Amino acid sequence: MSNQETVVVLSGGLSHERDISLRSGRRVSKALRDQGLKVVESDVNAELIELLRNLDNPVAFPTLHGGVGEDGGLQQALELLHIPYVGSTPSACRRSFNKAICGPLVARAGLVKPKSVVLPADVFRDLGAKQLVGAIAEHFEFPIMIKPVRSGSSLGATKVCSADEIAQAMVSAYSYGDVNVIEEFIEGTEVTVAVIEPEGEPVALPIVEIQPLSGFYDYTARYTAGETRFVVPADIPDGVAKACAEMAISAHRILGLRDISRADIIVRSDGTPFFLEVNSAPGMTETSLVPQAVSAAGWDFGELCAKLVGNARARG
Repeated sequence: MSNQETVVVLSGGLSHERDISLRSGRRVSKALRDQGLKVVESDVNAELIELLRNLDNPVAFPTLHGGVGEDGGLQQALELLHIPYVGSTPSACRRSFNKAICGPLVARAGLVKPKSVVLPADVFRDLGAKQLVGAIAEHFEFPIMIKPVRSGSSLGATKVCSADEIAQAMVSAYSYGDVNVIEEFIEGTEVTVAVIEPEGEPVALPIVEIQPLSGFYDYTARYTAGETRFVVPADIPDGVAKACAEMAISAHRILGLRDISRADIIVRSDGTPFFLEVNSAPGMTETSLVPQAVSAAGWDFGELCAKLVGNARARG
């Protein structure tokens, strides 16, 4: 890619993760500029299309999290405009972002995941919250996780330890969307595996072990420096690490993801990895996990970003 061509780093948007997206965008923009590329930073708003049309052969690098950035909407718009972009296709984004779609897809393909059920808000309301709370308590052993099916950064997610906590956790999750997933809580070591495609084939980066000081990897633990200890590579047996890497690559392929993704996994005490979710647009902030894994693999973060931009350009 020539230095005269422009990379448009897209960040911001209107999701609950706007601030994190802006931080990711700034990090990626600096990394690309350090590689000598011309970079324009842009929010996703009504002025974006005019901006893109006024540039010669732009390549987009979306760094939006949640909402339009991960549900395929932005990618669909870029395809309509014939703008090449880094990241997954619209359909792959939709499959990975919605936990009610992603979970069954990976489970049918043989990946081990926690037992879960999905409940829309209108069903929870119309059939009677009290009765459904009782049914949830009978169906699962505590603790459980309750979270929105379409949200990231653990927003709206609650660890629930008794039936008395279910209703409030459901209401909290519904504030981020109209469908919740109720999921078996797996006790174990939390790890994440970034998958990249610098040469067109998915490669797993060193596994990152996550040790939040609070015991729960919530929004604060994710994005506040010092709130979480990260171990790279993860302090797990080699065989377990290999299984986690294979799980992340399998999820990447099953969902049809492209360029970059990050799978979140819990390793139970017996060494069994459980797939939790996958991100098609993982965070790129100072405390985010993908840049740490890139560094542990011996890659330069800017070189990787530039390589992905070049791959997007080659796809046209």
